[in-house]
Amino acid sequence: MRKKMAFLAGISVLMAAQVTAQSIGIGPQVGYFRTKDADKGSFMGGVAWRIKPVPVIGIEASIQYRQEKFADGALTVRSWPVMVTGLIYPLPVVYGAIGAGWYHVTSDYDRKKVPLLKDETSQEVGWHFGGGLEVPVGPKIKLTGDIRYVFLNYDFEKIPGSSGMKSNFTVMTVGLLFGF
Repeated sequence: MRKKMAFLAGISVLMAAQVTAQSIGIGPQVGYFRTKDADKGSFMGGVAWRIKPVPVIGIEASIQYRQEKFADGALTVRSWPVMVTGLIYPLPVVYGAIGAGWYHVTSDYDRKKVPLLKDETSQEVGWHFGGGLEVPVGPKIKLTGDIRYVFLNYDFEKIPGSSGMKSNFTVMTVGLLFGF
């Protein structure tokens, strides 16, 4: 009987610890990304929401705005990625990330360089993985920083001389999470 009571008491303590370990935060993010075949790297901004139901697992939802140019300015791509990311914390401040994103993409063509192509809007799906740090900097405030590699395939085939161009990219972000 004592063993059962000790076991139930231990389970109760663990469950209480899990409830108090839950954290929720929302805040701004800024980042720098470089697509392999883009004309140059670019900055982006957005907002992220994270929840950690238990100390070792979290979920992040985010939305950003990004813009980049390809083929010496012949194509400007603007996108609003909406991403969902699973987070695994092997240490309290270190996490691994894996997830998917839906990209609302607008492709604007330079009429002087590619006069026959019309601007278009599409939706793309991308996948990402990476890791980062989440460091407390004050009561209910955390500083985040991570690096992720994103697999994303834009259709460049319409632009002359663009065969083999890639749109996968690496992104480094920093942000603040304000807890509640």
